[in-house]
Amino acid sequence: MTPDEARPRRRPGQLGAEILTVLGSAGAPLTPGEVRDRVDPAGVLSYSAVVTTLTRLHERGAVTRERAGRAYRYGALSDPAGLVADRLSRLLSAQSDRASVLRRFVSRLSEQDERLLRDLLREEPDC
Repeated sequence: MTPDEARPRRRPGQLGAEILTVLGSAGAPLTPGEVRDRVDPAGVLSYSAVVTTLTRLHERGAVTRERAGRAYRYGALSDPAGLVADRLSRLLSAQSDRASVLRRFVSRLSEQDERLLRDLLREEPDC
């Protein structure tokens, strides 16, 4: 069995969420190497995968990036929930018939999630 077969594949967005969690709990900006060591202490995750994900998170405005010598240090501006919310907003904004998309989305929610969504919609917005 190869190392790739031994570990399960991450879901789309999972590495970004893991990186945001690490950055959010770090207390100070981290280098890609420090991020990799905290996300995957076993060292199976490639450095380039971390750099690519950090770059994409920076382009989306989810992390800060500051030069530190020859490398960058990254800090969290968002959290995993914010990342998913941004992704959902981008997907929705790309559709002309938003009502149909939202109707289908809600129809596929579990009863518990639908109740939660209805409760959230009834809340006063934070201003």
